Amino acid sequence: MADRVAQFGGSWTFITIFTGMLIAWVVVNSLALTGFSGGFDPYPYIFLNLILSMVAALQAPVILMSQNRQAARDRLAASLDYEVNLKAEVEIMALHDKLDRIRVEHLEGLLQDQTQRVEELDKLVRAALAKPLSS
Repeated sequence: MADRVAQFGGSWTFITIFTGMLIAWVVVNSLALTGFSGGFDPYPYIFLNLILSMVAALQAPVILMSQNRQAARDRLAASLDYEVNLKAEVEIMALHDKLDRIRVEHLEGLLQDQTQRVEELDKLVRAALAKPLSS
């Protein structure tokens, strides 16, 4: 309920209605002042000030309750975001490790292949050197 009251209290609808009511109060009491003796709430509108003070005194704690509830929701959302980010970071680290293993295996394969080719080339060179040159 506090959230709905704070949502309405912070809307343009509330501001428009409240401004209209204040203007109506001033106009009615100013006209009543001239038409009747003294009026209902003569200028400086002391009763209106009392009502505005009571509205502010009631509205402020309701808005604070709503803000506290919103802060709790924000903390929960931040906690969930942190957990998701942490899990994503762990997954990314695992992918990096897997990629590093694949690269090492690939490099080891290339090194074996290169070693094998060097050995074959060495055999060919030795065989070529062992053959006598025919003229």
